[in-house]
Amino acid sequence: MNPALWLHRTATRHPEAPALLRGTHLEADYATFARRAAGIGAALTARGIGRGDRVALFTKNCTAYLEALYGIWWAGAVAVPINAKLHEKEAAWIIGEAGAALVFADEASAAALTPHVTAPIQSLAGPGFDAMRAPVEGEGPAALSEEDIAWLFFTSGTTGRPKGVMISCANIAAMTLSYFADVDEVHREDAILYAAPMSHGAGLYNFMHVLRAARHVVPESGGFDAAEVLDLAPRVGPVSMFAAPTMVRRLVDVAKQAGGRGEGLRTVVYAGGPMYEADILEAVETMGPRFVQIYGQGECPMGITALPRADVADRSAPRWRERLNSVGRAQSLVEVAILDPEGAALPPGTVGEIAVRGATVMPGYWQNPQASAETLRDGWLWTGDMGHMDADGYVTLQDRSKDVIISGGTNIYPREVEEVLLSHPAVHEVAVVGQPDPEWGEVVVAFVVCHAGQSVEAAALDALCLDRIARFKRPKAYRFTETLPKNNYGKVVKTTLRQMLKEEAE
Repeated sequence: MNPALWLHRTATRHPEAPALLRGTHLEADYATFARRAAGIGAALTARGIGRGDRVALFTKNCTAYLEALYGIWWAGAVAVPINAKLHEKEAAWIIGEAGAALVFADEASAAALTPHVTAPIQSLAGPGFDAMRAPVEGEGPAALSEEDIAWLFFTSGTTGRPKGVMISCANIAAMTLSYFADVDEVHREDAILYAAPMSHGAGLYNFMHVLRAARHVVPESGGFDAAEVLDLAPRVGPVSMFAAPTMVRRLVDVAKQAGGRGEGLRTVVYAGGPMYEADILEAVETMGPRFVQIYGQGECPMGITALPRADVADRSAPRWRERLNSVGRAQSLVEVAILDPEGAALPPGTVGEIAVRGATVMPGYWQNPQASAETLRDGWLWTGDMGHMDADGYVTLQDRSKDVIISGGTNIYPREVEEVLLSHPAVHEVAVVGQPDPEWGEVVVAFVVCHAGQSVEAAALDALCLDRIARFKRPKAYRFTETLPKNNYGKVVKTTLRQMLKEEAE
């Protein structure tokens, strides 16, 4: 079914419920939100844009983003969200690859895009957009089947050109219902705060809040500023938000500096990269049981496993530490398995590739049957992530298969080494990669970022590793740096580090 039906129904049942806020300022109730989406949908239909046509969004977070998003679905078209932090040439490539019939963009992005695309660009500011979202007389949203594609998400592309993940109406419905079953409940008095890009995971969590007639809050800055979030949350709370682990780290740092405990924040769902044990322990100690972890991919959006707040905060269970270091158990509408390269299930505790099948798994990649066939095999989505599952079903990530270091014929999982190094009080961030070596194949190298004003000697880190892990796993070299290269979603780009080491070796 069309996701816009949820907005249509909520607006009918709760027309005066506050819907869209910028900071604390109310910009639309649900009746207004739905009317604007319907107007945008009618304007798109008048331009000949309908079922199956693609419409891109290249804009910073704003309340108009949600109006345009639901307007796209009102017309029955496919939304193509693009991270506003991408270069305009990267965005233009995605727009061309998707064959977008129209692009919604903020003023700055529209100006930057214009020389690079042939598709019409509609700014989200000014009289043109106001005319699109003007009230119209008409029927409800266009009819869509569960197989119809609603969201075309292009992967972050850290190892090459992004691939377009086709997300169907059925995928969205399954993800939404799994959230209520496995992650958190949403109430009318709640609010979702969009501090992470709405083009990615944060935006996918709009559905749950539309269904419950809850509020959608965009910070005045339009992005993530830890101090702004902690100031805004108690004024609009109870707040839920999606955050990458690096954002959680910053929230905790700022809360500690201010002597706060994250008041107003009810739920912080974290995902999108490794959350190290030291960081989540400090987060719970500082801010309390507000944290839930999920594990998903664009190919199975937000929907593989979940670690509920009770498990994240528990310190009494016999194996609480192992569970805290896991990503939880399979969400309700999927099966998760650990497979060997031939597709056979591995016994508990054995590392293999994580695979998932079920209602949240994509039907395939956009116009890329070869990549679809490589990733979707024998009914399973092969995630490319290595990990193991215990007898209770808790899945622990090791690394991406491409990140595993093979030294002297032995697999070394960088995250295991990173966890040890991060336990040193002076270490703020770390990334472990393999460097080509003529004798060993690869050797372990650690890139280390220290806390401001602090330092640590390589010998101290080496001693820490020798005390905690096997000698062959410890780094052969430590590189101290001020920052680590990250993509637009806050993930460390290890390909950049490996390429630098490869060039040095050559």
